[in-house]
Amino acid sequence: MRILLTNDDGIYAEGLESLEKIAREISDDIWIVAPESEQSGASHSLSLADPLRLRKIGERRFAVLGTPTDCVVMAARKIMPDAPDLVLSGVNRGQNIADDVTYSGTIAAAMEGTTLGFKSIALSQVIGIHNRDALTYDVAERHGANVLKQLLDVELGPGVLLNINFPDCRPDEVVGVEVTRQGKRDQNLLTIDERRDTRGRPYYWIGFQRERGNPPAGTDLRAAFEKRISVTPLHMNLTQLEAVEPLRVALEKT
Repeated sequence: MRILLTNDDGIYAEGLESLEKIAREISDDIWIVAPESEQSGASHSLSLADPLRLRKIGERRFAVLGTPTDCVVMAARKIMPDAPDLVLSGVNRGQNIADDVTYSGTIAAAMEGTTLGFKSIALSQVIGIHNRDALTYDVAERHGANVLKQLLDVELGPGVLLNINFPDCRPDEVVGVEVTRQGKRDQNLLTIDERRDTRGRPYYWIGFQRERGNPPAGTDLRAAFEKRISVTPLHMNLTQLEAVEPLRVALEKT
């Protein structure tokens, strides 16, 4: 099995090293194409106004001066001699659950893989829920390959990708694996932090508050709170089918 690895944290990210360990438990045919620098929050953006720069780091290992989406396109259309059988994106530094899905460059890379017709899976390591002191990828490294092996033969159908999140606990504390739906945070976590540079001019950081909500059962958020590995199927078609008929009726009246 030929596997393409990518991420949004950059070519030198610790999570990418963990992903490679996971992938090598599945196959020896590993290709790594990742952003030259961190691209967190890049979502499904393409570099259309700037050229892409490619740098070979080592055997089957490349850095792209661009977004996670750029990396998947470059890998499939330029770098790899044959198409990948599987695209793995991650392991992201931090959760990609609930509202995070629309911002995430990690998930966007898997989206692009899906768009190109490859089975694609995003993997993320939750932080700040149970363990606020340190980030480790121990849970992902212990359980990641086993979870993937159980999922690889599942026929997902066109336009479907998987989003996996590992809870921030010890590997032996993981309660289980749960198929979940995308949740919705019940509080607004985005903040603006205003600071001053050495000349007294203001600049701003967008950040996140860490507040624990009360998400419903069956969601990716609840799974993280209950120390479960969540597996969420996502679809590239964003159409809200329930809204189609009311809209049609409203337009027919006019």
